[in-house]
Amino acid sequence: MTKQVSDQPLRGRRVLVVEDEYFLADDIVRELKKVGAQIIGPLGDIEEACNLVAGDVAIDAAVLDINLRSQMVFPLARTLRARNVPFVFTTGYDAAAIDPEFQNVKLWDKPIDVRAMVQELSGSIRISRQ
Repeated sequence: MTKQVSDQPLRGRRVLVVEDEYFLADDIVRELKKVGAQIIGPLGDIEEACNLVAGDVAIDAAVLDINLRSQMVFPLARTLRARNVPFVFTTGYDAAAIDPEFQNVKLWDKPIDVRAMVQELSGSIRISRQ
């Protein structure tokens, strides 16, 4: 049986996953694929992620771990924002760790409800594309 488009709200959307915890990255990727997303990554290194985003890669949305191997992800978030790419943050840190310019970005505390996060991301893509 073929899935309906409504079952796959991210069908054909390219989602960047930047997460250095292997099992969490795997969970995020699996849930995104269930709703039709094409995955970029997952990447666990900030420099690699910044280089990829600085290139000419089409990205519709992103899931960003705030801290990757003791490096904050905010420079990458600035680049994505400049490209009008919606994103969400994941973190094990308190909301106080968020750079003030990103206080309006949805923050998902670890352990993450991955399904709910994917639904939130789906909604932000639809809103940003209207």
